[in-house]
Amino acid sequence: MTDRRRIAYQGEPGANSHQVCVQHYPDWESLPCASFEDVFAAVEAGEADLAMIPIDNSIAGRVADIHHFLPASGLHIVAEHFLRIRFHLMAVPGATLSDISTVHSHVHALGQCRKIIREHGLKPVISGDTAGAAREVAEAADPTQAAISPPLAAEIYGLEILAQDVEDEDHNTTRFVVLSRELVEAAPGNGPVVTSFIFNVRNLPAALYKALGGFATNGVNMTKLESYMVDGKFTATQFLAEVDGHPADPGLARALEELQFFTTEVKILGVYPADAFRS
Repeated sequence: MTDRRRIAYQGEPGANSHQVCVQHYPDWESLPCASFEDVFAAVEAGEADLAMIPIDNSIAGRVADIHHFLPASGLHIVAEHFLRIRFHLMAVPGATLSDISTVHSHVHALGQCRKIIREHGLKPVISGDTAGAAREVAEAADPTQAAISPPLAAEIYGLEILAQDVEDEDHNTTRFVVLSRELVEAAPGNGPVVTSFIFNVRNLPAALYKALGGFATNGVNMTKLESYMVDGKFTATQFLAEVDGHPADPGLARALEELQFFTTEVKILGVYPADAFRS
Protein backbone atom coordinates (compact mmCIF):
# COMPACT_ATOMS: atom_id res chain seq x y z
CA MET A 1 0.00 0.00 0.00
CA THR A 2 1.40 3.41 -0.94
CA ASP A 3 1.45 6.41 1.46
CA ARG A 4 1.40 8.76 -1.56
CA ARG A 5 -1.81 10.72 -1.80
CA ARG A 6 -4.00 9.77 -4.73
CA ILE A 7 -6.02 11.78 -7.21
CA ALA A 8 -8.64 9.94 -9.31
CA TYR A 9 -9.57 10.79 -12.90
CA GLN A 10 -11.75 9.29 -15.65
CA GLY A 11 -9.94 7.71 -18.57
CA GLU A 12 -6.84 5.68 -19.35
CA PRO A 13 -3.28 6.69 -18.44
CA GLY A 14 -2.20 9.47 -20.82
CA ALA A 15 -5.67 11.07 -21.10
CA ASN A 16 -6.09 14.85 -20.77
CA SER A 17 -7.46 14.37 -17.25
CA HIS A 18 -4.27 12.46 -16.38
CA GLN A 19 -2.20 15.25 -17.94
CA VAL A 20 -3.83 17.90 -15.72
CA CYS A 21 -3.31 15.70 -12.60
CA VAL A 22 0.41 15.31 -13.39
CA GLN A 23 0.73 19.05 -14.06
CA HIS A 24 -0.88 20.29 -10.83
CA TYR A 25 -0.28 17.33 -8.46
CA PRO A 26 3.14 16.01 -9.63
CA ASP A 27 3.93 14.24 -6.35
CA TRP A 28 0.58 12.46 -6.14
CA GLU A 29 -0.34 9.07 -7.52
CA SER A 30 -2.88 9.43 -10.38
CA LEU A 31 -5.64 6.80 -10.22
CA PRO A 32 -7.34 5.97 -13.56
CA CYS A 33 -11.08 5.09 -13.40
CA ALA A 34 -13.32 3.67 -16.13
CA SER A 35 -16.25 6.08 -15.58
CA PHE A 36 -17.12 9.33 -13.82
CA GLU A 37 -19.22 7.28 -11.42
CA ASP A 38 -16.11 5.29 -10.47
CA VAL A 39 -14.15 8.52 -9.90
CA PHE A 40 -16.78 9.87 -7.48
CA ALA A 41 -17.02 6.46 -5.75
CA ALA A 42 -13.21 6.28 -5.31
CA VAL A 43 -13.16 9.60 -3.42
CA GLU A 44 -16.34 8.84 -1.44
CA ALA A 45 -14.87 5.48 -0.33
CA GLY A 46 -11.49 6.99 0.58
CA GLU A 47 -9.57 5.11 -2.16
CA ALA A 48 -8.51 8.54 -3.48
CA ASP A 49 -8.12 11.87 -1.67
CA LEU A 50 -9.20 14.07 -4.59
CA ALA A 51 -10.90 13.81 -7.99
CA MET A 52 -10.03 15.73 -11.17
CA ILE A 53 -13.21 16.19 -13.23
CA PRO A 54 -13.71 18.04 -16.55
CA ILE A 55 -16.74 20.29 -16.33
CA ASP A 56 -16.70 22.52 -19.48
CA ASN A 57 -14.95 22.59 -22.85
CA SER A 58 -14.60 25.74 -24.96
CA ILE A 59 -15.73 23.86 -28.12
CA ALA A 60 -18.02 21.06 -26.90
CA GLY A 61 -19.70 22.96 -24.03
CA ARG A 62 -20.62 21.32 -20.75
CA VAL A 63 -19.43 17.80 -19.99
CA ALA A 64 -22.52 15.58 -19.73
CA ASP A 65 -23.22 13.47 -16.60
CA ILE A 66 -21.22 15.64 -14.20
CA HIS A 67 -24.27 17.64 -13.08
CA HIS A 68 -26.02 14.39 -12.10
CA PHE A 69 -23.17 13.19 -9.89
CA LEU A 70 -22.03 16.48 -8.34
CA PRO A 71 -25.09 17.50 -6.25
CA ALA A 72 -25.71 13.97 -4.94
CA SER A 73 -22.07 13.09 -4.29
CA GLY A 74 -21.49 15.03 -1.07
CA LEU A 75 -18.10 16.07 -2.52
CA HIS A 76 -16.89 19.68 -2.57
CA ILE A 77 -15.07 21.74 -5.21
CA VAL A 78 -11.73 22.89 -3.77
CA ALA A 79 -9.90 24.11 -6.89
CA GLU A 80 -10.20 24.68 -10.64
CA HIS A 81 -7.65 24.26 -13.43
CA PHE A 82 -7.80 25.06 -17.14
CA LEU A 83 -5.97 22.87 -19.65
CA ARG A 84 -5.26 23.90 -23.23
CA ILE A 85 -6.13 20.69 -25.11
CA ARG A 86 -3.31 19.54 -27.38
CA PHE A 87 -3.49 16.55 -29.70
CA HIS A 88 -0.52 14.91 -31.43
CA LEU A 89 -0.59 12.35 -34.25
CA MET A 90 1.45 9.34 -33.06
CA ALA A 91 2.36 5.88 -34.32
CA VAL A 92 4.72 2.98 -33.56
CA PRO A 93 8.46 3.75 -33.78
CA GLY A 94 9.70 3.72 -37.37
CA ALA A 95 6.32 4.54 -38.95
CA THR A 96 6.13 7.60 -41.20
CA LEU A 97 3.23 9.83 -42.21
CA SER A 98 3.16 8.21 -45.66
CA ASP A 99 2.68 4.74 -44.02
CA ILE A 100 -0.46 5.76 -42.11
CA SER A 101 -3.89 4.80 -43.48
CA THR A 102 -6.13 4.73 -40.35
CA VAL A 103 -6.29 7.09 -37.39
CA HIS A 104 -7.80 6.08 -34.03
CA SER A 105 -9.23 8.42 -31.38
CA HIS A 106 -12.27 9.43 -29.36
CA VAL A 107 -15.16 10.68 -31.55
CA HIS A 108 -14.79 14.28 -30.24
CA ALA A 109 -11.04 14.34 -30.89
CA LEU A 110 -11.54 13.06 -34.45
CA GLY A 111 -14.11 15.83 -34.96
CA GLN A 112 -11.66 18.43 -33.60
CA CYS A 113 -8.79 17.32 -35.90
CA ARG A 114 -10.54 17.12 -39.28
CA LYS A 115 -7.89 19.08 -41.24
CA ILE A 116 -5.03 16.61 -40.79
CA ILE A 117 -7.34 13.62 -41.36
CA ARG A 118 -8.54 15.13 -44.65
CA GLU A 119 -5.08 16.33 -45.71
CA HIS A 120 -3.58 12.82 -45.48
CA GLY A 121 -6.72 10.92 -46.58
CA LEU A 122 -6.86 8.94 -43.33
CA LYS A 123 -9.73 6.67 -42.35
CA PRO A 124 -11.00 7.60 -38.86
CA VAL A 125 -11.60 4.77 -36.36
CA ILE A 126 -13.53 5.59 -33.16
CA SER A 127 -11.98 4.55 -29.82
CA GLY A 128 -13.51 4.85 -26.35
CA ASP A 129 -10.94 7.43 -25.25
CA THR A 130 -8.00 9.41 -26.65
CA ALA A 131 -5.35 7.70 -24.50
CA GLY A 132 -6.96 4.29 -25.10
CA ALA A 133 -6.47 4.92 -28.83
CA ALA A 134 -2.71 5.32 -28.25
CA ARG A 135 -2.63 2.08 -26.22
CA GLU A 136 -4.52 0.21 -28.98
CA VAL A 137 -2.10 1.47 -31.66
CA ALA A 138 0.91 0.47 -29.53
CA GLU A 139 -0.57 -3.02 -28.93
CA ALA A 140 -1.40 -3.54 -32.64
CA ALA A 141 2.25 -2.69 -33.59
CA ASP A 142 0.97 -1.91 -37.10
CA PRO A 143 2.82 0.98 -38.88
CA THR A 144 -0.32 1.82 -40.91
CA GLN A 145 -2.25 2.80 -37.75
CA ALA A 146 -1.91 6.12 -35.94
CA ALA A 147 -3.62 7.68 -32.92
CA ILE A 148 -4.67 11.25 -32.20
CA SER A 149 -3.91 11.52 -28.49
CA PRO A 150 -2.54 13.89 -25.82
CA PRO A 151 1.29 14.26 -25.72
CA LEU A 152 1.57 12.29 -22.44
CA ALA A 153 0.13 9.17 -24.15
CA ALA A 154 3.10 8.96 -26.56
CA GLU A 155 5.45 8.88 -23.57
CA ILE A 156 3.40 6.23 -21.71
CA TYR A 157 2.85 3.85 -24.66
CA GLY A 158 6.24 4.31 -26.40
CA LEU A 159 4.86 5.90 -29.58
CA GLU A 160 6.59 8.34 -31.91
CA ILE A 161 5.03 11.73 -32.61
CA LEU A 162 4.52 12.28 -36.36
CA ALA A 163 2.78 15.67 -36.10
CA GLN A 164 2.28 18.03 -33.15
CA ASP A 165 -0.78 20.11 -32.22
CA VAL A 166 -3.02 18.73 -34.97
CA GLU A 167 -6.26 20.20 -33.56
CA ASP A 168 -8.16 22.55 -35.90
CA GLU A 169 -8.75 25.26 -33.26
CA ASP A 170 -6.01 26.56 -30.98
CA HIS A 171 -8.47 27.83 -28.35
CA ASN A 172 -9.61 24.32 -27.36
CA THR A 173 -9.54 24.51 -23.54
CA THR A 174 -11.13 22.33 -20.86
CA ARG A 175 -11.97 23.53 -17.37
CA PHE A 176 -11.46 20.95 -14.64
CA VAL A 177 -12.63 21.08 -11.02
CA VAL A 178 -10.93 19.30 -8.13
CA LEU A 179 -13.28 17.53 -5.70
CA SER A 180 -12.66 16.59 -2.07
CA ARG A 181 -14.64 14.89 0.70
CA GLU A 182 -13.82 17.83 3.00
CA LEU A 183 -15.08 21.33 2.33
CA VAL A 184 -11.96 23.54 2.16
CA GLU A 185 -12.95 27.14 1.51
CA ALA A 186 -10.58 29.74 0.08
CA ALA A 187 -9.79 32.51 2.58
CA PRO A 188 -11.65 35.78 1.94
CA GLY A 189 -9.68 38.86 0.86
CA ASN A 190 -6.85 36.80 -0.63
CA GLY A 191 -7.30 37.23 -4.39
CA PRO A 192 -10.14 36.34 -6.80
CA VAL A 193 -12.50 33.56 -5.67
CA VAL A 194 -15.24 31.56 -7.40
CA THR A 195 -18.32 30.33 -5.50
CA SER A 196 -20.25 27.40 -7.02
CA PHE A 197 -23.72 26.47 -5.76
CA ILE A 198 -26.92 24.72 -6.74
CA PHE A 199 -30.47 25.84 -6.06
CA ASN A 200 -34.05 24.77 -6.82
CA VAL A 201 -36.51 27.56 -7.52
CA ARG A 202 -39.99 27.52 -6.01
CA ASN A 203 -42.73 26.76 -8.54
CA LEU A 204 -43.94 30.38 -8.67
CA PRO A 205 -44.32 32.87 -11.54
CA ALA A 206 -41.06 34.80 -12.17
CA ALA A 207 -39.31 32.81 -9.41
CA LEU A 208 -36.03 32.57 -11.35
CA TYR A 209 -36.14 36.28 -12.25
CA LYS A 210 -36.63 37.18 -8.59
CA ALA A 211 -34.04 34.65 -7.40
CA LEU A 212 -31.40 36.19 -9.66
CA GLY A 213 -32.39 39.78 -8.95
CA GLY A 214 -30.33 39.90 -5.76
CA PHE A 215 -27.13 39.18 -7.67
CA ALA A 216 -27.82 42.06 -10.08
CA THR A 217 -28.74 44.60 -7.40
CA ASN A 218 -25.72 43.66 -5.27
CA GLY A 219 -23.29 43.92 -8.20
CA VAL A 220 -22.33 40.22 -8.22
CA ASN A 221 -21.01 38.86 -11.53
CA MET A 222 -22.55 35.48 -12.43
CA THR A 223 -20.26 33.49 -14.74
CA LYS A 224 -22.35 30.32 -15.10
CA LEU A 225 -26.04 29.39 -14.89
CA GLU A 226 -27.23 26.00 -16.10
CA SER A 227 -30.58 24.30 -15.59
CA TYR A 228 -31.22 20.58 -15.15
CA MET A 229 -34.29 18.44 -14.67
CA VAL A 230 -34.61 16.85 -11.25
CA ASP A 231 -35.62 13.15 -11.19
CA GLY A 232 -36.90 13.40 -14.77
CA LYS A 233 -39.72 15.79 -13.78
CA PHE A 234 -40.61 18.59 -16.18
CA THR A 235 -41.79 20.86 -13.35
CA ALA A 236 -38.81 20.66 -10.98
CA THR A 237 -35.71 22.48 -12.15
CA GLN A 238 -32.35 22.65 -10.48
CA PHE A 239 -29.76 25.28 -11.36
CA LEU A 240 -26.00 25.16 -11.10
CA ALA A 241 -24.57 28.66 -10.74
CA GLU A 242 -21.11 30.16 -10.36
CA VAL A 243 -20.32 33.70 -9.28
CA ASP A 244 -17.23 35.81 -8.75
CA GLY A 245 -16.66 36.48 -5.07
CA HIS A 246 -16.64 34.97 -1.58
CA PRO A 247 -19.80 34.34 0.51
CA ALA A 248 -18.15 36.51 3.18
CA ASP A 249 -18.16 39.52 0.78
CA PRO A 250 -21.07 41.81 1.76
CA GLY A 251 -22.59 41.91 -1.76
CA LEU A 252 -22.56 38.15 -2.28
CA ALA A 253 -23.73 37.53 1.31
CA ARG A 254 -26.81 39.72 0.66
CA ALA A 255 -27.47 38.10 -2.75
CA LEU A 256 -27.35 34.58 -1.25
CA GLU A 257 -29.67 35.71 1.57
CA GLU A 258 -32.20 37.05 -0.98
CA LEU A 259 -31.90 33.82 -2.97
CA GLN A 260 -33.29 31.86 0.03
CA PHE A 261 -36.70 33.60 -0.34
CA PHE A 262 -37.34 32.21 -3.83
CA THR A 263 -35.76 28.75 -3.59
CA THR A 264 -36.43 25.44 -1.86
CA GLU A 265 -32.76 24.55 -1.45
CA VAL A 266 -29.42 26.33 -1.81
CA LYS A 267 -26.28 24.23 -1.48
CA ILE A 268 -22.78 25.66 -1.81
CA LEU A 269 -20.55 23.19 -3.70
CA GLY A 270 -17.31 25.10 -3.27
CA VAL A 271 -15.53 28.40 -2.58
CA TYR A 272 -12.14 28.21 -4.26
CA PRO A 273 -9.39 30.38 -5.81
CA ALA A 274 -10.07 31.51 -9.40
CA ASP A 275 -7.52 30.01 -11.81
CA ALA A 276 -5.14 32.61 -13.29
CA PHE A 277 -6.42 31.54 -16.76
CA ARG A 278 -9.61 33.54 -16.11
CA SER A 279 -7.73 36.84 -16.11
